[in-house]
Amino acid sequence: MKDSHIVEIPLKDEEHQNNKAITTTDPISAIEYHPLMEISQSPGHLLLLKLWQREEDLSARRTAIKETRMDSIRREIFQLCCFFFLFHALFFTILFTSSSHKEEHKCKRWWIPSILSVTTSMVIVFWVQVKLFSYWKVSRQLKGVKNDNRALTRCIQELRMKGGSFDLSKEPQLSKRMKSSSVEIKWRPVSWFCENLMTICLVLFAGLVFPAPKLILCML
Repeated sequence: MKDSHIVEIPLKDEEHQNNKAITTTDPISAIEYHPLMEISQSPGHLLLLKLWQREEDLSARRTAIKETRMDSIRREIFQLCCFFFLFHALFFTILFTSSSHKEEHKCKRWWIPSILSVTTSMVIVFWVQVKLFSYWKVSRQLKGVKNDNRALTRCIQELRMKGGSFDLSKEPQLSKRMKSSSVEIKWRPVSWFCENLMTICLVLFAGLVFPAPKLILCML
């Protein structure tokens, strides 16, 4: 009688099924404990997320409107400056044409074209300054809106990461002026000069042009 040998075959199929069941249950448990799932199950966190998302959308719209407004003001300033130099080009052309005819009374009335030049220049400079004031005002408002939007975006990201553990009493840290008085006094003249540099240049140019009619009409 031959010796009988018993061979044990491991049940790999059962182990595979058990591992498969474990792997299939892990994603489900991961989804259940996902921060967004926790937010959806908490009315307070869900309402806060919707409110902040709505505020973020409104902030993006305000940013787009202010950027469009700044572009419009920039074009208006450019047009005023072009008109300023075009006027003086035409003004000097007429003066040189008049100086070709030598007459005594023209030299005595040199102040008339000078007054005309200065008056027109000051009117244009005034409107340029008004537009510059509006431009920098909108620029500061745009900077504040962008800072608020960044703070709001950080809070939304934190809420999405923490889920139900997020503190509902937390609010976005809106932009506030945290500068000290010494720093503000130090940089205020520099910022004022930079913001009004175009107006200063136009005024200096108008001042240099003021005696030009006398030189052209009396000495040429």
